[in-house]
Order: sequence, then structure tokens, then C-alpha cells
Amino acid sequence: MELSLTTWNINSVRLRLPIVERFLKDYQPDILCLQEIKCLNDQFPYKPLRELGYEHIEVHGQKGYHGVAIVSRIPLGEGFSTDYCAMGDTRHISVVFDAGGRKIRLHNFYVPAGGDEPDPEINPKFRHKLDFLEEMKVLKADQGDGIGSILVGDLNIAPMENDVWSHKQLLKVVSHTPVETEGMKDLIAKGGWVDLMRHVTREDEKLYTWWSYRAKDWQAANRGRRLDHIWTSPDLVPAFQRFDILTEARGWEKPSDHVPVTASFAF
Repeated sequence: MELSLTTWNINSVRLRLPIVERFLKDYQPDILCLQEIKCLNDQFPYKPLRELGYEHIEVHGQKGYHGVAIVSRIPLGEGFSTDYCAMGDTRHISVVFDAGGRKIRLHNFYVPAGGDEPDPEINPKFRHKLDFLEEMKVLKADQGDGIGSILVGDLNIAPMENDVWSHKQLLKVVSHTPVETEGMKDLIAKGGWVDLMRHVTREDEKLYTWWSYRAKDWQAANRGRRLDHIWTSPDLVPAFQRFDILTEARGWEKPSDHVPVTASFAF
């Protein structure tokens, strides 16, 4: 069985429904994980997505902010969410599904951005981000139940030097500060996760999934960051085929500042 799974911070699913529909029609992933849907559960556009063949939908929404959803062509087990940092934010949803005769646990995350000032003493948003990251460290890729794990989402950290356009210039910029990058590397190590994109890409190769709205010409400037991630438990690595970053989606009409990232597996 072949399985394709996409993660995409859509930055308001209702506002950007036309490009979600375009992506699903043109690329037809089996599962699409969305972050920052910015709507309540009953406001999610179930009908148009189901009409495209995505009948299985799990949503954990919030009015105007945050929110995550999993949209699938294959059946999903009932979703659950964890309230990280007990803030009441909707930043996580998880389901279990079957692929190729095996069960897989899928986590979809939207990690706090952290504000602009990388000092937890004066910036509560950055403190929240670091606390959120710390709580994620208890999440194990192998939970000892024979179920493989996939973790995706906008994790709002670019952990490697070549996950940003300039390592030196961004060392004091939120998303690439040492406390964040080392924290993420520790999370990966303690959880036993495999960062699939870097697993098959040389460390000196640039990888970006996000380009700021602030750039007048994002393509010419190309000052990107890899904020969107796909990790798995080690047992799923042999099934991993490739990943694709749909850079062109950043230039679509009314785009998100993130683009879809798709992982393909063969079970």
C-alpha cells in the first residue's frame, strides 16, 4: 500500500479554502494535516472537502486562533487532543489509522510561535513556547504497543543551520535561537523520533517550508525557514519513499506563508 501524507499550516482554512481544494484536486494526498485553521469545529468546511473524497475528518478548533484538523480519504480512529501547558489552546490532535495491514498513530501539532523577543523573562509567549516544547518531550515515538508513530505539523522551529537562510543572522531571532534548536534536538532524541526530511537530505542543503509575508518578493529574497516537520518512529523509516515541498504554493492566490510538505510511504 502506498500512503501520502501532507502537513500544511493554512493560516485560516475558510479564507484559503480555494487553495486547499486546488491542492487536494491536483495532488490528492491520502491524508492532509492542517494547522492554524482559525475556526470552531462547526465552522470547518466539511462539505466541500468531503465532496472531493475526503470523507474522514477530525477537527480540534478554536474561535479565531490556532486549531488543527486531519482530513483523510482513509478511515480514521476517533481523535483525541492534549492540552499542552493547560492553556486551553487547540494545538494538538491525534488519531490512529490502518495502512498496509499495520496501525499507525498520527500526531498533528501547532507549536506556539513565541512572539518576537527571545527572552522568556520578558516575553510570556516565548516562555509558553519553551514550556510547550518541554512538555512534548514525554511523547515517545515507540509507545511499546506495536503501533508506529508519525508526528507532523508547524513546529515553529528551524533546528539545523541550513533550515534557515542565514544561520548567523538568525541566531537571535525566534525560531532559530539556540535554546529552541537545542530543545528540539533534545525532543527528537528523548522521544526516539526520526526527522525524515533531514534523514534523506545532506546537512549542507537548504530546506525551507515558510517565507515571510513581510518580503516584497518572497521568491527573489528566498529568506525561508523550515518550520514544518514530518517525524516518524524508527520502524516506519524503511517504508519512507520521499518528501516533497510544494514551494510554488507560496505564490498561489491569497497564499499561506507556509507551503504543503508531503511524505510518501510504501507499506
